[in-house]
Amino acid sequence: MSDEVGIRPATAADAGAIDSIIRAAFAGTGFGRQGEAELVRMVGEDGDTLVSLVAERDGAIVGHVLFSRMGIEADGAELSGAGLAPVSVVPERQGQGVGDALIRAGLDALRKQGVAISFVLGHESYYPRFGYSPDLAARFVSPFAGPHFMAMMLDSGAAWPQGGRADYAPAFGRMG
Repeated sequence: MSDEVGIRPATAADAGAIDSIIRAAFAGTGFGRQGEAELVRMVGEDGDTLVSLVAERDGAIVGHVLFSRMGIEADGAELSGAGLAPVSVVPERQGQGVGDALIRAGLDALRKQGVAISFVLGHESYYPRFGYSPDLAARFVSPFAGPHFMAMMLDSGAAWPQGGRADYAPAFGRMG
């Protein structure tokens, strides 16, 4: 048994494993009413997936992260943006850096695609380690505004927009 985790793009053949991982990761958390698996499916069907990665350990998929297209207006201009949601790791592998590796690989993939900004709705003590800031997100009008709504410029040298609008992919709005 190896502790090595490999990160690779998700394929259509991974759909069942991804669904199982998401359901296991969020079981009993009270988050999303098990809607995350459905959300990943709907984002994919809508063509709004920007980055979908899986983590493998010993030949088994143990984690998944999805970044979806967002509609971003910043300082009066369109800006390419991505929403991080969800990140899922099988319960027995949580706390071992798998989610961290998935998020970092996903952010690198977004940078290679030229995406300018990423948003996340998540735990305010976890996501700042990647560069997410509630102060940056607070500059954007969004139905998800609040202390758990964070954003980061993918080019760390880029100036922060003064304000704008951040809209998640349509699938998010269809979640009941």
